[in-house]
Amino acid sequence: MSTEKEPLIIKRYASRRLYNPETSEYVTLQEIAEFIRAGKDVRIIDRKTGDDLTRQYLVQIIADHESKGEEVLPLDVLMEVVRTYNNEGGEVVPRFLDMSFRMLKENQSQIVENMRAMSDPMFAFRGFERQQKDAIASFMEFWTKGGNGQMRDEAPKEATGDDSELDRIKKQLAELQSKVSNL
Repeated sequence: MSTEKEPLIIKRYASRRLYNPETSEYVTLQEIAEFIRAGKDVRIIDRKTGDDLTRQYLVQIIADHESKGEEVLPLDVLMEVVRTYNNEGGEVVPRFLDMSFRMLKENQSQIVENMRAMSDPMFAFRGFERQQKDAIASFMEFWTKGGNGQMRDEAPKEATGDDSELDRIKKQLAELQSKVSNL
């Protein structure tokens, strides 16, 4: 929950009806869920006792979505939440979930991009494929120019260095080319 803005206070009456004092209207759980999706922080307070009922109603919103076949949380996560309720380390899971959701909120665009890459193996491969094509093109250009920046059919521009050294390098290059072509 955001600490920089005041939450919308919804009052629950004894009749269990939920009342929005800002608009002077009764609201439904679905409308409360819409407020939250729109970015508003909401607190649901019992009008008579002053008890904070927010968690109870948020769980109800999640349960309503689950009953409609919308998977809000994976089954394994729900099982772990139930398992840790009465454990000594039960406070670990809520803190972990809180930290995880804060990180998700802060890094959502990068996480979505990474998830997309994981769910589409070709997404990650496309970049690799491009790099591979560029590397092969550079390598082929090197081969066709004899490794010295000139086409093989061209006469050398300058004969520099020891001819035997140049012949040895050409022989090694020819051997490498034949090995690669055999692959």
